[in-house]
Formats: sequence, C-alpha cells, structure tokens
Amino acid sequence: MSSLPMVPIAPPAPTVQPHPQGTPDRPSPASRFRRIPGARYTRRVLCLLPLLLIGIWAADNWQVLHDGALQLTTADPGWLAIGGAFTLLCWVSAAFARQGAIPERLPPGLLLASQFAAGAANNVLPAGLGAHAVTLRFLTGRGIPLARATASLALYSLVKPVAKLLVILVLLATFPTSLATADLLPDQGTLLPIAVGVVAAVVVVTLVLALVRPLRRPLLNGLRTALTDARRLHTRPVRVAALWGGAAGFSLCQAAVLACVGASLGLPIAWPDVLFAYLAASAAVGAVPAPAGIGPVDAALVFTLAAMGAPLSLAAATVVGFRVLTVWLPLLPGALVLSLLVRAKVL
Repeated sequence: MSSLPMVPIAPPAPTVQPHPQGTPDRPSPASRFRRIPGARYTRRVLCLLPLLLIGIWAADNWQVLHDGALQLTTADPGWLAIGGAFTLLCWVSAAFARQGAIPERLPPGLLLASQFAAGAANNVLPAGLGAHAVTLRFLTGRGIPLARATASLALYSLVKPVAKLLVILVLLATFPTSLATADLLPDQGTLLPIAVGVVAAVVVVTLVLALVRPLRRPLLNGLRTALTDARRLHTRPVRVAALWGGAAGFSLCQAAVLACVGASLGLPIAWPDVLFAYLAASAAVGAVPAPAGIGPVDAALVFTLAAMGAPLSLAAATVVGFRVLTVWLPLLPGALVLSLLVRAKVL
C-alpha cells in the first residue's frame, strides 16, 4: 500500500477583529500635535503671549494710564459704576451678535468668555483683527467649517456699521431739534474723498477677481457661502433679533459708557448729544486700522464733544475715562481669560 504524500498544512490566518466603530484607530489632531517636539512649550508660549503683549502695550502707554486714573479720582463713583455695567453689556451684546451670525447654536458661557477674551486681543491688533482671530478659532473649535466661520465674521462685520447707521438715524428722528449736528455734518470737501475711496475699493476688488485666477475661486466660494448663510439666518426671527439687536446694542452700550463718564465729570452736554457724538465719531473714523480704534476715534470724540460746547480739557478727560472703563480696566482680566481658554484648548 502506497502512502499518501504529506502536504504541510499552513497555520490559519489570524482573524482581524473589526474596529467597534468600523474604522481603525487614528491619532487625533490634538494627539499628533502633542507628539511634535516642543509642542508643549509652544502651547505654553501661546498661553503667555497675550499677557506679554498687554504688558508691552501698558508700558508704552503708561503716562496715558496715569492721567486717566488721576482724572477719574474726581469723578462721581456712582456714574462710573453705571458705566462699568454698560461695559459688561457690551460683551453680552457682542456675544448675541456673534450667535446671530451663525446658524448653529453655540454654548452661551464659552461664547461670552470668548468675546471677553476677544476684547483683549482686539486692543492689541488693529482693525478688529484680534477679535476676529479669537472668534474664528472659537467657531472652528466648535466644529464650524472654516468657510462658514469666515462667512459669519464677514456678516458680522457688515451688519455692525449698518446697525450703527440705523441707530444714528433713529436718534436724528427722535431728537431732531436737540442734537447739535450743524457743525458735525460733513461738507462736500469731506464727502468727495469718501466717495472716491469707496469707488476705488470696488474697482480694486473687481480687478482682483478678474485678473488673479487663484483667488477667484476661494473668494467666490466664500461669497456664495456667506450669501447662503445670510439668507438662511434671516428666515429665523431669533437669529435676526440676536444679530441686529446685538450689533445695535453694542454701539449703544459703548455710547452709554461715554455718557456715564461725562456725567461723572460734569460734562455740560445732554445724553442724546453724547450718544450721537460717539456714534458719529466712531462711524467717521472707526475704519482707521488702529487697535480698538484708540487714537483716531479718541481725537474725533474730543473734537466732537468740543464742537458741541464742552470745554476742551473736560472733553479730553471724558474720553480718557471712557478708555479706562472700556479698554484699560478689562485688559488684564481679558488677557487672563484668553490665556485660560488657550490652555483649556477652547481656542
């Protein structure tokens, strides 16, 4: 009897257990970031960077801080407390406007904290870049796509000056005879450069879209996303009220802070005039790229209050006190909140 040849039997292949969620384990972006050499030290530097920038800014403006604090020692503390309350309402209004500019619901506490931190960042970088950068990082951290988060910032930036203009028109309609606007209205010599600048900006944007092809697609996609979200938001009354009410409320609260400081120092100007002075001055020179508008807006405010009949020294003291409440006092707490949000990876 012939024996059958022995055929070696291969061992069974190992059974691959499927991943419980159907996909293999992949390191998260945060874990990949932690594996980068020096990533821990980079995050620590980012946490301390806001405090460092605030310290440099405060050292550079120490004399102004000293003069403002000296002026406030003679002010009525009750009015200053009311001005501080309106300062807090500024961040609440900004949070409402930011929520109204995005369809998704954002966590209210973190949103308010991000706007408080954005106020500190806005006082360091010009043209609102600091606040927009903090808000953009907050939105993308909540899972909002970058294109839609950027469209939200664009919508907010567009609504804010329009809402301010509407508030100015309401003031003019409500107090047609009491507002001292005769010396503040721009003449033809002022309106002509503004018109030329607007036309030049439109022409430049059109030429960029027509000639620079690599920028055409992302810009058009961003514009399409912004228009889609804007139409979607304006079909929801709650979002419309939050967006436009928050934008108008922010301007009114800032103007109310100026009026409270003026009242604490005995500024001989009625409240409607002070509100109009702030709105008109900030609308006229608010687009100048200075951190938080400090500098051009301050000069315009002093000029406007003096044109309304206030003594020049008292007008300057009012503006300095306004900056103390809205910028310098919240600066360090805002920088601390910004550092904490960065450390907690909210930003």
